[in-house]
Parts: sequence; structure tokens; C-alpha cells
Amino acid sequence: MQQPEKGATIEDMLPSWNDGAAKKSIIEFVSRATIKGGPQFVSPMERIAVFDNDGTLWAEQPFYFQGLFVFDRVRVLAPQHPEWNDKQPFKAVLENDMKTLAALGLHGLIELVMATHAGMTTEEFERTVKDWLATARHPKFKRATLWDYHPPRRCRARVCI
Repeated sequence: MQQPEKGATIEDMLPSWNDGAAKKSIIEFVSRATIKGGPQFVSPMERIAVFDNDGTLWAEQPFYFQGLFVFDRVRVLAPQHPEWNDKQPFKAVLENDMKTLAALGLHGLIELVMATHAGMTTEEFERTVKDWLATARHPKFKRATLWDYHPPRRCRARVCI
């Protein structure tokens, strides 16, 4: 197997992955695709990346962005629902009490989603999400939630080293 381009070694590739069939397969594919003149060579301008919902497109910590959207919607809608100040799971969100929220589990999360998403048309929901994306900030990094955290990638240069 040939070394990746630009001086990286095979050992440098996917350092956080456990050794196994998946890692081996990816490394072998990348190696074959980056051997200039090889039968499976893919020129850098033809390389395309496909990302999974595994933290490569958006952060999963401290929470998934879909959840952060729901939490922000609770905060926006809370003035119209003073009862949420004393009712779980809304109270946990309003107080940033993630321990209580986690203890409420899937049922609590579903209640939040129903309260923040129900009654909107598709167009209203799309506008609400776009408005949120334009102003939301990542809780830790204080940057725009989606696009500044992981800027849109020019994927042609990202697949293979």
C-alpha cells in the first residue's frame, strides 16, 4: 500500500478510529484513490466527500443542534407560556438544567418537540429554522451554530489526503 500524498503516513490516517475492517477499508480506498497513475486514481478535483450525521456536519456536544434548536424555541415561546416556568421538561430547559432534562429522557424531549414544532406550516417551520440558523450561537464556542462551527466544506479537497 502506498503512503498518502503530502507526507502523511498510513498511521496518521483516522487516528481516533479503532483498528478493524471499516478503518482498513477506508485507508485502502484512500490509498488506491491517491496513487497517481494507478488504475483507481481519482484526481483531487474529482473527489467528493459524503458526511454522515456523526459530528462531521455539526456538533453533537454539548447537545445535537436539533436539540439546541428546540431549547432555543422553548426560550422564545416561554413568555407566551408562563406555566412552563414550573412544568418539566420546560423548567429544565429554561433553567439550563441538563441533568434534570436528561433524567426526563425521550418522553421529555418529545414533549419539547411537540410544543415547539406543532401548529406550523412547512413554510413557517422552514422560515423559523432559517432565522434561528442566522442568529444561533454554539453554547461553548459562541460561534454561529452550524456554518461557523464547521464551515461549508469544499469537499473536493477533503476526501483524500
